[in-house]
Amino acid sequence: MLADSLRSTGLDVIATREPGGTPLGRRLREAFLETDEAVAPMAELLAFAADRAQHVEFFIKPAIAEGRIVISDRYADATFAYQGAGRGFAETIVNQVIELATGGLKPDLTLFFDISVEEALHRMVVRDEKHAKKNRMDEETAEFYNRVRNTYLDIARREPKRFLLIEASGDIEEIHARVVVTVSEKLKLADRPASTQRPIDFSKCLRS
Repeated sequence: MLADSLRSTGLDVIATREPGGTPLGRRLREAFLETDEAVAPMAELLAFAADRAQHVEFFIKPAIAEGRIVISDRYADATFAYQGAGRGFAETIVNQVIELATGGLKPDLTLFFDISVEEALHRMVVRDEKHAKKNRMDEETAEFYNRVRNTYLDIARREPKRFLLIEASGDIEEIHARVVVTVSEKLKLADRPASTQRPIDFSKCLRS
């Protein structure tokens, strides 16, 4: 929905996700998220890093070089939160793995859709009742998700210019409206002449 809104203003936008933003990534996603086999925490950490390295090198960097805006559903902060706080890896180890996978490439803007863990678990139950396909990360404990959420909130406190909170209660349309306002302010879309198509290079304003 965000990508469509930005495209309607004349911006060149491409949407992707992690894991699974490349053909190799899709195979890694299936192997590690959709398996019933027990997965070692270190294997999980390195698999997501492999997906990200492929994603950055063959998808994100080329898109940025072409002047496109890249919107990624998850990026390195997810590893810091899920594998770091969630699985208990030391920050130094997680940061080293992230640096290797990304080469230091960081988003100019990150949106965190924040709701309580209780509400998140309720939404998962409702979704599962509609026969949505679950993955391993949907089957953790409330304690796990609280560690993850608290880590995201800590990132927001440390990096307030990059990492912005979106209050995610309400329906999809309400949340989308909040997102459009936030991103428009970041890209200064309200200041653009209505008839102008890409008057400046936004490729570095929103990488993921």
